[in-house]
Amino acid sequence: MNQFKQIETFVAVMQRGSLSAAAKIEGVQPAVIGRRLDALEERLGVKLLVRTTRRLSLTSEGTAFLEDCQRILNDLANAQAAVSLGGVKASGHIKMSAPAGFGRRHVAPLVARFQSANPEVSITLDLSDRVVDLVNEGFDCVVRLGELADSSLASLKLGDQERVVVASPAYVARAGLPQRPDDLLRHECLALGSEGPQARGWHFVIDGQHQWLRVQGKLRCNDGAVLHAWALEGRGIAWRSMWEVGDDLRAGRLVRLLDDYAAPAIGIYALFPQRRHLALRVRLLLECLKNSYADRSYWGAHLA
Repeated sequence: MNQFKQIETFVAVMQRGSLSAAAKIEGVQPAVIGRRLDALEERLGVKLLVRTTRRLSLTSEGTAFLEDCQRILNDLANAQAAVSLGGVKASGHIKMSAPAGFGRRHVAPLVARFQSANPEVSITLDLSDRVVDLVNEGFDCVVRLGELADSSLASLKLGDQERVVVASPAYVARAGLPQRPDDLLRHECLALGSEGPQARGWHFVIDGQHQWLRVQGKLRCNDGAVLHAWALEGRGIAWRSMWEVGDDLRAGRLVRLLDDYAAPAIGIYALFPQRRHLALRVRLLLECLKNSYADRSYWGAHLA
C-alpha cells in the first residue's frame, strides 16, 4: 500500500472527524479507510488513534505525528502551487548575521539583489564580529569565515577565501621585496593586536610545512580596516583577505607578495539550525551567495 496514501488518509480522517466522512470524499467504503489506518499503525509500530463507534481520539504519538503530517502536506501543496504559477517563489522573513567587514562588502549587496528578485521575502541582516547565538537569538542562518566549532549546527560551504600578503608599490620601492617569509622580520609589518585572530602570527607553507610567523612593526591595530588603510598609505606590509584587497590589487594600489608560500584558502560557511528541511527562502538565498562566491573572477582570482 502506498505509504503516502496512508498519511493522506490519516490527515483526512482527523480533519473530517470520522472514517465515513473521509471515505465519502474519496468515494470508497469506510472499511478501506480503516484498513489504511491499520496498515499505517502497523508499519509505524505505534497506536495513533483510539476508535470507538462514537468518536475518534488521538494518542500522544498520534498528536505529534498529525502535526508533522499536516506540515508536510502543506509544504507539498505550496510547492506544487508555486510551480504551477510558473516557477518556485520564496516568501517570508529571513534573519541572518555576517561578520561586519565581510558582510558590508560581500553579503549586503548580494542580499539586496536577492530581495529585489524575490519581492515577497523580507530580510534582517545583522553585521557583527561577535559570535551570535544562532538558535537563542532567532537567526535563520549566519555566515562565518574559517574554522567551524559549532558541532550542533548544520553547515554549508559557500566558497573559499585566500589570504594574501600585500604592500603598496611605494612601500616596495622604498623597502624592497621580501623573498621568503623570514624576510618579513626585517620589514614594517602591520599586524592585528596580540589578542586578535592572528595571535599565532601569519600563516605560511614553508618547505611543505605549515608555519606561523610572529611579525613585528611599529603600527598594530585590532581593526582590519585600519590595517588595510595603512597598507594603502605605504606604511608597511599587511596580511589581508582577498575579499578586502581584491579591488586594490586589480587597480594596482597594492601588490601581492610571497605567493609561493601562501597558506591554503579558508572556507566561507553558512550555519543554520539542525533541520531536515531548510526553508525555501533561506535555501535560495544561500544558493545566491554560493553561486557568487564560486565565481573565481568575483574575487579577482585572475591576479593569482
